[in-house]
Amino acid sequence: MDELIQWFGEQLDEDERITRAVRVPPDWHQGPGDDPEWADAEMVCMWPPEFHTPYERDRHWRGLSVEGAELAEHIAAHDPRRVLREIDAKRQTVAQCRAAEECMDQAMRDNDMPSYQAARAEAKALHAVIRRDAAVYADRPGYKEAWCPGISAG
Repeated sequence: MDELIQWFGEQLDEDERITRAVRVPPDWHQGPGDDPEWADAEMVCMWPPEFHTPYERDRHWRGLSVEGAELAEHIAAHDPRRVLREIDAKRQTVAQCRAAEECMDQAMRDNDMPSYQAARAEAKALHAVIRRDAAVYADRPGYKEAWCPGISAG
């Protein structure tokens, strides 16, 4: 499991690097913005607004036109803030798993079987969550088929 957790952490690091490199505003929604004649359901609007020309006195939503309202909705739902929250949540799962493994080790040293069993059950459940979350990255180099959630961890 240590190899999977290491690899999974690297994938999260890469997602974070890509997300933080986004130079457009972090708050996105599906159009219309402040001008319904300018933006429709095939527009992804981004906040904060900007001046379109140096001569304007009011700001307007930034926009990205795409083919199809469904694509606009998908892009808007995956704005950088949301992606970073998801990365953080997955890192919290990894941290909880490591903490459960440490509790297991400590309980073993203390010869505390009830605590060991409780920590083992928690670690096992969190391992399953990590395997499921890591499967999202199955198309990336380094993913091992043995990590697939449907295959026994052994």
